[in-house]
Amino acid sequence: MGHIERPRRIVQTGGPSQANPLAGPRQAPAPVGPRRRELYQARSEPLREAVTRLDAGLDEQAQRQLAEWIGEEYRTSYGGIPLGFVARCYLGPPYVDHVLNIFGVILRHFSPGETMPEPFAQARMLARSGGYAYIEVYDGGLILPVLEDGTVVRP
Repeated sequence: MGHIERPRRIVQTGGPSQANPLAGPRQAPAPVGPRRRELYQARSEPLREAVTRLDAGLDEQAQRQLAEWIGEEYRTSYGGIPLGFVARCYLGPPYVDHVLNIFGVILRHFSPGETMPEPFAQARMLARSGGYAYIEVYDGGLILPVLEDGTVVRP
């Protein structure tokens, strides 16, 4: 029997000048920067208390100052500012949950039959479960539940 030569695989090791011109431009992988990693760090106790205090019946000026502090804390410590928060409401019937929006410092309570606006509606069942301090809702649909101890639950 004779020796049969199999086709050889060609491995390119050079830069773009040696790349296959028919393959199209190469896309660099999306960078995984610290800003994304920071988003999943545990929330500090002062931050959790501040988010809770937004629903404590503060006057408009105090709410606005607290919301500004919360926004700055998220921006500098966690790499992103949520659109707002969904949390279980402790006012009692007929309210079961509420939305806190730190940009306009809008606090709105919802009864079980009321429809919560998107994108907050996606976090509603998590808030009603009672297992979280609050749920952060971000632009783009990202929802991050925050436990009572500040731990962020990854999606």
